[in-house]
Amino acid sequence: MPNMLSTAATRLPICRTCGVQYGEPRADCPICLDKRQYVGWEGQQWTSLAELRAGGHRGRVEEEGPGVVGVGATPSVAVGQRALLIRSPSGNVLWDCVGYLDDDLAAEVEKLGGISAIAVSHPHFYGVMTEWSRAFDAPLYVHAADRDWVGRPDPLIEYWTSDTHQLAPGMTLINAGTHFAGGTVLHWSDDPDGHGALFSGDIFMVVMDREWVSFMYSIPNFIPERPRTIRRALALVEPFAFERIYGAFWGRVVTSNGADTVRRSAERYMRFALDDDA
Repeated sequence: MPNMLSTAATRLPICRTCGVQYGEPRADCPICLDKRQYVGWEGQQWTSLAELRAGGHRGRVEEEGPGVVGVGATPSVAVGQRALLIRSPSGNVLWDCVGYLDDDLAAEVEKLGGISAIAVSHPHFYGVMTEWSRAFDAPLYVHAADRDWVGRPDPLIEYWTSDTHQLAPGMTLINAGTHFAGGTVLHWSDDPDGHGALFSGDIFMVVMDREWVSFMYSIPNFIPERPRTIRRALALVEPFAFERIYGAFWGRVVTSNGADTVRRSAERYMRFALDDDA
């Protein structure tokens, strides 16, 4: 069984705008002060797991694809992303995180096989990742380039370096580096379809038509990513085959031709970014 949430943990501050939990009270949220995010129009505001629960938030668990279960909250918290539980014979991996957790949600995830490891794409999706890690005694993987953004450090956090990292059999973390220097995607070679899947968060952002992805330095502030950064990301994912791309939000899934989707999306992006006649 997962560990019960402590009363102290449920009272730690969570930024209402980005959903990231901090280990102690503070006046501001560094993630929201950064130019890739924003402070809410009414100024910095805080909540907590206890307050969210009392306000009616509950866990949401729904299938998102073969061997992949979405894990989130209803109503949604802050940015509104959902995490993804990748159900692997070698142990389940939680990809990305959300700003919510309670004992009932932890119990639902435990019924699905629990969590052997957690990996996150970038700081906007850290949520209450330390609490998830503690609840399941699961190592938490964050790229070292984004270490300074972690709001609640913990011994279970493993800061990996280099361009790729073998997370588990058939699962590889790739430091694509778009959006944030430590921006990470996860490749699953042994997905049930047998064609490979890419879990991209907002690093390769699945857009509304679910036939393309895009690349943004800041999504809410509409700052495009630098072409040289995108070229590096493309070179890193090129060796990996995948049909599906799982984006950051409910239903944002490219269901076929994933690798080609990334390539042609990058080509389209470059045409508009570098060519006045695009």
